[in-house]
Amino acid sequence: MEPIAYVNGDYIPISKAALHVFDLGVVAGATVSEMIRTFGHRPFRLPEHLDRMQRSQAALGFETRLTVAEWTAICQHVVSENSKFIPSHHDLGLIAFVTAGQNLTYLGQADRDRSRRGTVCVHTFPLPFELWAEKYEHGIHLVTVETRSIPDQTLDARIKHRSRLHWHVADQQAKQKETTAVAVLSDNEGYLTETSAGNVWLVHGKTLVTPAKNVLHGISRDEVFLLANVLHLPAQLHSCRPQDIASADEVFISSTPNCLLPVTKYNGQPVGHGHPGPIFRQLINAWSQSVGIDIVEQMQRGAIDRKSASWICVFRSLAFHLDSIESKGTSAVFDTEQVR
Repeated sequence: MEPIAYVNGDYIPISKAALHVFDLGVVAGATVSEMIRTFGHRPFRLPEHLDRMQRSQAALGFETRLTVAEWTAICQHVVSENSKFIPSHHDLGLIAFVTAGQNLTYLGQADRDRSRRGTVCVHTFPLPFELWAEKYEHGIHLVTVETRSIPDQTLDARIKHRSRLHWHVADQQAKQKETTAVAVLSDNEGYLTETSAGNVWLVHGKTLVTPAKNVLHGISRDEVFLLANVLHLPAQLHSCRPQDIASADEVFISSTPNCLLPVTKYNGQPVGHGHPGPIFRQLINAWSQSVGIDIVEQMQRGAIDRKSASWICVFRSLAFHLDSIESKGTSAVFDTEQVR
């Protein structure tokens, strides 16, 4: 027994889920995708994520073979089945993606119709709590890098896609400055944009500000606006400069798997007092109350669980399955994900 994935109409074992080497998701990174997380094994803001994916497909001219209702049923079924493989107090990341089809150059004219049929896939993975657990107390370090955000004139930032090479380069540049640092980008006009994993928020007094353009319209960003309204905290879209990070009272990142993470250093210098601030704590507590789970406690407890011998055995088993896929010359569905 193992978790399942949905691929092109079939529910199959996750170890069998793969992209063909001709698929444009592999050849060109031509994929639209969404990452959703569960709380209590229930997908969070699933309608909003699926609506954004439909908009992304339409903007790029991808074939739409599934209705939102069909996507919803598939996602819920995969989560229901795969939740059986994790403890009740753990949760899943849920991935849904569609590729542009197969590379016509590899197929030839006779297979032109087949080239247009992209891969449709839904799969899950256990949330890796250990990656974020300590960051709620110690924060993350942002650094500016040479790489710039892709202009909206080249590729609309509102499209959730997997063309991620510039982010890979940016984060490598960040790690040359500090091994644990995260890259934060600006656009060609010098305005602050985002990180590879989340929208950036600056706090001045009790006012929240997040960059307005050349950024993904994050579902988690929308949740922050909602929670800020409940807490009577002014929140606004506004053009920002990278140097505004240094002068902010607090900075944090909003992102699907970890919800919110505080930023405590910027280019090697403390942000605010150098530790998570009161607005961040208000928001993460409000988010926890809204989903009925203490997010920070879940991360910290889950991180301990996942370092235990039983979890390590699970990971080794999964690694064996993925190694067997790679040896057959196919490409596993797991990928670097933009997680908002």
